[in-house]
Amino acid sequence: MNRFQNPALGTLILRLSLGLMYLSHGLLKLLVFTPAGTAGYFASLGLPGFVGYLSILAEVGGGLLLLSGFFTRWVALALVPLLLGTIVLVHGAHGWMFSNEGGGWEYPAFLITSSLALFFLGDSKRQA
Repeated sequence: MNRFQNPALGTLILRLSLGLMYLSHGLLKLLVFTPAGTAGYFASLGLPGFVGYLSILAEVGGGLLLLSGFFTRWVALALVPLLLGTIVLVHGAHGWMFSNEGGGWEYPAFLITSSLALFFLGDSKRQA
């Protein structure tokens, strides 16, 4: 292994960036769209409104857990169904590119693959 090969550092960067991404999306729903607004949006998709609250909790809580390195593998894996739901219920109909009107499914798919990579890598604290 040369000096540029550092799996633990790479895993740490992935964990922190995903944690910040989930946290920022959850805080957007909490502080900008508001919990009631988020619940209303989820209801407009045909889901029960409380799923909006669960989404906020999953993104804020999951982001904080990833940032802390607590149960990293399982938190990353647990967030995948949330992202699959965004593809199926929202972004899938808008094509691939996230820059499309309404946002395509490119970005949620990337977050899914990054979350799965983190699941397989672990928390960067211990490398076998």
